Amino acid sequence: MIRRTRPVAGAIALLAALTAGIAFPAGAAADEPRGDHAPKVDLVLDVSGSMRAKDIDGQSRMAAAKQAFNEVLDATPEDVRLGIRTLGADYPGDDRKEGCKDTAQLYPVGPLDRTEAKTAVATLVPTGWTPIGPALLQAADDLDGGDGSKRIVLISDGEDTCAPLDPCEVAREIAAKGIGLTIDTLGLVPNAKLSRQLSCIAEATGGTYTSIEHQDELTDRVNELVDRAAEPVVTPVAVEGAGTCAKAPELKSGLYTDREEFGQQRWYRVELPAGQELRASVSVAADRAVRPDYGILMRAVTIHGREIVRGEATGNGRTDVLSTGLRHPKPELDDDSDEPSTETVCLGVTTSFSADAGVKTTPGLPLELTVDVVDGPDNASDVASFGLGRGWWLLGALIVAGFLAGLVWGWLSRWRVAVWRTN
Repeated sequence: MIRRTRPVAGAIALLAALTAGIAFPAGAAADEPRGDHAPKVDLVLDVSGSMRAKDIDGQSRMAAAKQAFNEVLDATPEDVRLGIRTLGADYPGDDRKEGCKDTAQLYPVGPLDRTEAKTAVATLVPTGWTPIGPALLQAADDLDGGDGSKRIVLISDGEDTCAPLDPCEVAREIAAKGIGLTIDTLGLVPNAKLSRQLSCIAEATGGTYTSIEHQDELTDRVNELVDRAAEPVVTPVAVEGAGTCAKAPELKSGLYTDREEFGQQRWYRVELPAGQELRASVSVAADRAVRPDYGILMRAVTIHGREIVRGEATGNGRTDVLSTGLRHPKPELDDDSDEPSTETVCLGVTTSFSADAGVKTTPGLPLELTVDVVDGPDNASDVASFGLGRGWWLLGALIVAGFLAGLVWGWLSRWRVAVWRTN
């Protein structure tokens, strides 16, 4: 099986892991989701005419999908609210306008009746068009409501046939809503154009793309994605940065998502009590074609505009995600100090991405911001000095070791010369 998981998915998973301790109190992960907290999955299946092709283990693509769905329905965790949506299942005609409306909810998202869902899947017959964009829009509505994880699993064997409603743009619009919805895509044909489109859809929401060539691979991958939806996750909180620090939203410890236009600067505020340390990081994903040579700058400044510390990174077009971070400790104050006990820190994020003509700049590039306010160092000596902190000890040890090694090498060299002259 060929799997292609783009770096943006890895970056977004790493941020979630780093902040899991922030967002979930002890013991919360052990509780099963109930009601509004239940995870939701919508399986979106391509039932267009091309699914008749018999190239998956000697059977048709449709037959392989049905068999995989039956096994997935048997294995779906009880706490997952699962639904099935089709595209291209009902309209057999040549009217493109009608064909591009052909998407329907085969089984509603909710508590799973396995027998009823299997019966619905058994009725499917490959029929019409491939309206991926319209199906994704409807699937997002299928998952509306609740604050549990939301996941669309799209299975298709062909490109969308309903342009100019570009499914990549649809996925970006869904991501821009900040509802924490992930789209994973599976391609049933090893086709370069299909792979590019399905990869683009997945990348826009931090999902994954997988190329499938065998029925058991399809079953395993869909099972894996459904199980993943049931795992406790950190859902980023949608926030909108401001053009100035004075108007910026105040952030607590947590994971946040925003959108930033090319070359734009966004500001956020954090209140940092004495004795605490601010740790912040930001990742920006290039979810569309951008020119090489780009950068990201994160600055922490005072409310009056004095820069405290910065973090920056540059890219050359070889990665899809660019990340940087910073830390700033606020020492404990003496009892007789006149300084305020809490410091307002302004976090500014600036990007230098650009794109060729014709590439859409809206919505902006997806941005994830991690903020963590933790206990600071016990004393001033623990605070980084010139950015090295206790690394000065290592630097000093290396200097001494190098000096001694030079002396020994010089002595050995002189001794060898003396022996050579004697002989």
